[in-house]
Amino acid sequence: MSRQRARQREARRAESARRVAAARARSARQADLRRRRERWRLAVRTVLPRRARRWSRRTRAQRATVLLALAGIGLLAYLLLDTWSLRIAVMLAALLATPALVTIALDRSTR
Repeated sequence: MSRQRARQREARRAESARRVAAARARSARQADLRRRRERWRLAVRTVLPRRARRWSRRTRAQRATVLLALAGIGLLAYLLLDTWSLRIAVMLAALLATPALVTIALDRSTR
């Protein structure tokens, strides 16, 4: 009986050692992959020029609000005005006035 328990204990220890070795190997592979990705990112960053951030001053919600307001103005112009020339004029005026109004209303981002 004690020999059987000893064999079972050795089998458990061997299985545990195999699991630990597999976990260490997996961790080493993941760490190596992370290091390679980081080296790749650094290499690409040094080669590519930096991009200007077009929307850095406005949050996504602010941009969505501005677009929805412009769409609403366009819809109202389409529904309330009879001629296409007036509709186009209203939309052009709204598009031209938008940057100034957004700057006045949302001068500082509240992020």
